[in-house]
Amino acid sequence: MPSGITEVLSSRDFIERGYNLCILGESDAGKSYFAKAIGIKACNRYNVVCFHSEELLESMVALKEQDYDKYARKMKKYLKWELIILDDFLLHTITDERETKILFELLEKRYEQRKSTIVCSQRDTDNWKAMILNDEVSANSIMKRATKHYTIKINSR
Repeated sequence: MPSGITEVLSSRDFIERGYNLCILGESDAGKSYFAKAIGIKACNRYNVVCFHSEELLESMVALKEQDYDKYARKMKKYLKWELIILDDFLLHTITDERETKILFELLEKRYEQRKSTIVCSQRDTDNWKAMILNDEVSANSIMKRATKHYTIKINSR
């Protein structure tokens, strides 16, 4: 665990700075619980929302196809939240290029606007590129943004 991470997370200073947090660990290691506990504590001062990653991407792809203006408004709304938690990140392989583009857009814009994102994944970051098919450049960009500041690995044993 990075030095001083407990103090940074408990003070919620990482949100103020727009830093991202990546929480890794196997199933039932407590990633979601930990992320949501941080989110609940952050609700005292910040706007926070939590999504299942696949559901978010699928709904945004459908919305973009049906009504681009609504999609753009929703993306703007996601950029207003000071903290977004993306749970079960890359649980399954992303084979739809549209999902890859939306994920990149969301992470890129949040990064540019210094908005924090917590990503919870069962997969080690070394395996992420293989989970985003047909676009190694986007996969690399997504990984760099999601893991830019802090990465914590929870060992359940």
